Amino acid sequence: MATDSAIDLASDICGPEEVPFWRRKSLTQMTNSEWESLCDGCGKCCLNKLEEDGTDRTFYTDVGCRLLDGETCRCRDYSHRLEQVDDCVRLTPRNLKTITWLPPSCAYVLVAQGRDLYWWHPLVSGDPETVHSAGVSVRGRVGASEVDVPDEELENYIVSWPLKLPKAARRKR
Repeated sequence: MATDSAIDLASDICGPEEVPFWRRKSLTQMTNSEWESLCDGCGKCCLNKLEEDGTDRTFYTDVGCRLLDGETCRCRDYSHRLEQVDDCVRLTPRNLKTITWLPPSCAYVLVAQGRDLYWWHPLVSGDPETVHSAGVSVRGRVGASEVDVPDEELENYIVSWPLKLPKAARRKR
C-alpha cells in the first residue's frame, strides 16, 4: 500500500526530467518498494465482493474486510493480513493477469494495461490525501464490517460506486 515514504521513493527515483518508474518499468521489473507504492490507498480491493457463477462479473458491496480501516482506507495489519484473512489476496504481477475483481481505477490494472496513473494518485500528486479528496476511496462509504454481516446477507449490501470514477477524479489537473 502506498505510504508517504512511497511518495518520497517516487521523487527519489524520478527526477524532474526522468520518466517515472511506472512508465519505464514493467510490473515484473519493479522493486518491492516500487510495487507497493503503486497502491493508491483507495481501499476498494478490501471491500467484500460477490462473483456471479459462470461469468467474470463482480458485484461490490459496501462491507469492508475486518482489517479495513474505513477512515484511513488502509489495512489495520497489512504485514499479517494473509495469515489473518483467509481470502485475502497478495497481488503479484503473475496473478494480476487473472484477477478480474480489481476496480478499473486501480494503478496495478492501469499500469498492466499500459495506461498512466490518474492525477489523484499519490505518486503523481505527491499527496496521499488526493485519492480521498477526489472521491475515489472508500472513506466514509464503508457501510459495515464483514464481522457484522453474514455471507448470506451480502447481496443486500451491493453497491455500484466502487466501479465508477467520480467526475472530480476524471478531470485533468
